[in-house]
Amino acid sequence: MKKEKVLIIIPAYNEEDNIEKTYQSILEYNSNHKTNYDVLVVDDGSFDQTKKILTEHAIPHISLITNLGIGGAVQTGYKYALEHEYDIAIQLDGDGQHNTDDLEKLIQPILEKKADMVIGSRFVKDSKSQFKSSQLRRVGIRLISTIIKWKTGEKIYDTTSGFRAINKKLIKLFTEIYPMEYPEPISTVYILSRGYKVKEIGVRMKDREGGKSSIHTWKNVYYMINVILNILLMKRGKKDAN
Repeated sequence: MKKEKVLIIIPAYNEEDNIEKTYQSILEYNSNHKTNYDVLVVDDGSFDQTKKILTEHAIPHISLITNLGIGGAVQTGYKYALEHEYDIAIQLDGDGQHNTDDLEKLIQPILEKKADMVIGSRFVKDSKSQFKSSQLRRVGIRLISTIIKWKTGEKIYDTTSGFRAINKKLIKLFTEIYPMEYPEPISTVYILSRGYKVKEIGVRMKDREGGKSSIHTWKNVYYMINVILNILLMKRGKKDAN
């Protein structure tokens, strides 16, 4: 039986406090579970010590010469995955919020051909996550969830989760078309409207272990309004033969 080739893509912007620990947690996971998941950190034009840490600790990485944002950084990882013929790509944040113990759980529906994308969710019934984000952000997530349901007919609960796995078909698709802004909810709507299968599984998340989040109250409001407008303005896609 062919063993699937898995790449973990970690977009990182000014993650000097977290990136080495995040990488080490994946190495520990590989050792404990007898897996061999590869890692690629995409340094998104960081101006702190992120690049130095990646180099000094021989962490596999690509350093972008300018900040492209989360969408551009993740798409860079997908292009690498396609070029190196990976079967599954996992997006995992560099801030220590995502629990690597959930990696196997995240890719299982893809291995079983039950999903093209799997989203690690804080809000489905089997989630044991104690970290649920701020109250304001949760309100925004529920509103985006309602808009996605109206647009696609599918209910997605954790619409902004950056802990996701995709199969080879979507790796190829996302190298060609991937949103630079608001990539998680927008890409989810895009593929749902084209007939791809998306599944949510419960995972554990925690607050970032160090450093500062770039998202503050006013940015939360701006983010949510713009996500909703972008979804409402999206054309309904034609079903792909997948």
